[in-house]
Amino acid sequence: MRSLTEQDIRGSFVNCSKGEAKRLFVPHDLGERTWDELDFLGWRDPGAPDRGYLVTERADRGRLVGVALRFQSARRGFLQRSMCSLCLTTHPRGGVSLMTARRAGTAGREGNSVGAYMCTDLACSLYLRGKKVPETGPRFEETLTLEEQIARTLSNLHAFLDKV
Repeated sequence: MRSLTEQDIRGSFVNCSKGEAKRLFVPHDLGERTWDELDFLGWRDPGAPDRGYLVTERADRGRLVGVALRFQSARRGFLQRSMCSLCLTTHPRGGVSLMTARRAGTAGREGNSVGAYMCTDLACSLYLRGKKVPETGPRFEETLTLEEQIARTLSNLHAFLDKV
């Protein structure tokens, strides 16, 4: 992923107003990110524990696409494990959350939304590359190459974004 500026990020959101995009929390460490290890930029809002944001490049659309997400705090089950629908990483006890995004346009203003189960910390790119390890240890070994896993993750992400 190419490096992004705060202005790039704020201008990319498709499911919130320009005013909402102007007020949302943007990470302060954009200059320190290792952009070549990211397939999308995802972050949680430290001031609003039920909100997250995701921005990605859509080569097929020729632009950045950002979505505002909401999720409930995870219910903690002792033996519960869940799988992210984007990167297919399994996590124990709340490492995966149902993220919902208000749909763009009229549908979103009428209250319609779509959802997907995603890594709660939105660090799918880092899990794929082994830069971050889930609580239970390394991811399951796959026969796909890293490039194929990245392509699958982006395909899953784009399918979700297309619904937004």
